[in-house]
Amino acid sequence: MDALDVARWQFGVTTVYHFLFVPLTIGLSVLVAILQTLWHRTGNEKYLKLTRFYGKLFLINFAMGVVTGIVQEFQFGMNWSDYSRFVGDIFGAPLAIEALVAFFLESTFIGLWIFGWDRLPPRLHLASIWAAAIGTNLSAYFILAANSFMQNPVGYRINPDTGRAELTDFVAVLTNKVALITFPHTIAGAFLVAGSLLVCVAVWHLIRNRDSADTPAYRFAAKFGSWVTLIAAFAVVVTGDIQGKIMTQVQPMKMAAAEGLYETESPASFSVLTVGSLDGSRELFAIKIPYLLSYLGTGDPEGTVQGINDLQAQYASQYGAGSYTPIIPVTYWSFRFMIAFGLAAAAIALLVLWTHRKGRTPTSRWLLRAALVMPVLPLLANSFGWIFTEMGRQPWIVFGEMLTRDGVSRSVSLAEVLTSFTAFTLIYATLAVVEFKLLVRHARAGVPDVTPAPEPDDTDDAERPLAFAY
Repeated sequence: MDALDVARWQFGVTTVYHFLFVPLTIGLSVLVAILQTLWHRTGNEKYLKLTRFYGKLFLINFAMGVVTGIVQEFQFGMNWSDYSRFVGDIFGAPLAIEALVAFFLESTFIGLWIFGWDRLPPRLHLASIWAAAIGTNLSAYFILAANSFMQNPVGYRINPDTGRAELTDFVAVLTNKVALITFPHTIAGAFLVAGSLLVCVAVWHLIRNRDSADTPAYRFAAKFGSWVTLIAAFAVVVTGDIQGKIMTQVQPMKMAAAEGLYETESPASFSVLTVGSLDGSRELFAIKIPYLLSYLGTGDPEGTVQGINDLQAQYASQYGAGSYTPIIPVTYWSFRFMIAFGLAAAAIALLVLWTHRKGRTPTSRWLLRAALVMPVLPLLANSFGWIFTEMGRQPWIVFGEMLTRDGVSRSVSLAEVLTSFTAFTLIYATLAVVEFKLLVRHARAGVPDVTPAPEPDDTDDAERPLAFAY
């Protein structure tokens, strides 16, 4: 084990941990805005209760996402300084816009939304949460545009004197075809998480508090969250199909590794289960669906999909001697776990809708158990999706331009990386406990009482205490 190995583990752990909060923040921001819009248009009190209730869960998660996201920026300089020098000219523009425009928009209007209850005009207050939601999604796009450069470098040139990548076409970076499909795929995954949380909390209250006066609000939340989950699952499948075709074009090794496809095939079969040799060079046993991989990779059932061995030989000839094959078991199983966990969440959403048919209220303890697990499933799907995306790119840190081993900081020792890795892990474990307890405590409390407090008759407005909505 050396500093490179630990640096990769540290970045992987902190990135996956941070992304546990990101999709929930993205999805909940829009869903809370929709709930407040329903209240604004109808005046129905149940929508106001749900807005405040899920808005509080959104704010808790948003705060934790900001805290954990800060570490990502520091890691580029701490453990990956050579990589930072190489791509700094490219990454600087989208990440600066993300911080100065998207995050500024997001954080400013969240503040207005928190403190603006009963102080801002209703339409302006509603606009605040929509502006925050737009900022959250814009932030995701600029970050994904930067990440997509690592998958498919565009809009740059290599300076022969400095060896750095220099930006030549910012529009090309923002319109990278990988970014254009990764963004809707990621957003759909975010709504899968947010919809699942709505269902989980609502079903818990429906089954545990069957005679509550707030049952209509929870029934709406359960059905609304279920429909969001199902629509998001459909969007994930559609965008994932397009993403797979683009991935086959720009990163054929990643597609081959995802399928354990060792030899080039035309037509190619989708692997339900493949067992390979210990050295990862050949297939020993496989259960396959004919023609499916060709369609997924090329859009043509008879299309050709390149295999691992042929691509390895091609890359060795093009880039020099060495292994250009990612860790096959990681890419193969993370790809399948991503799909399986996402479909499982959609199945539970369908079950929740079935139990609500014809005005019924669910009572099954088995449904309660399934609903409690439900938010974890899309979180795992998102996490395995990113593990597949990043591990499938290996050994490249920027595909075709820079190997991961060449991006690590040369001056950082193994002891230093281990120290920071241990510290971050302990801090993140503590934050995980805090986040979980806060979410559970406020989720159990249920929707708030939104009955306006009577105005005092004998108190001057200047002497009244300040009120905080949350």
